[in-house]
Amino acid sequence: MSNEKDTCCLAKILKVIDILQKNASDDICVEEGCSKSYLGERTNTLCYNTRPITLYTKNNSLFTSTYELNNTMGTSSVFRVENVDGCCATLRVLAPGTTEENPYQKTSSFVTVNLKCICALQCLDDIRLEGI
Repeated sequence: MSNEKDTCCLAKILKVIDILQKNASDDICVEEGCSKSYLGERTNTLCYNTRPITLYTKNNSLFTSTYELNNTMGTSSVFRVENVDGCCATLRVLAPGTTEENPYQKTSSFVTVNLKCICALQCLDDIRLEGI
């Protein structure tokens, strides 16, 4: 008999991502003073509010889901964590972005995933999604 703690190890990681995203600022980030992490002047930098992820199933297949955006259907393997409850995660499907600065865009398509069926996740570079 498997232990719940062992079968849902990904839930703990996704919960941390969810908390980070929910605590992200909607304001423009400006570091000032002696503790800023760069030298010289820098204009406003947008804060990130999303850590995109991809998931892999137990048979090493990339997990995908369909979405609808602007009356167009598509399939994506990139998601944003919206909620984690036990071994289930609600994910927003992210569509390809239109620019290099915005590699993904939010959709109104969601999927609930049983994390017991997922065996790997990959975190992608943090981004800022508009309207989150």
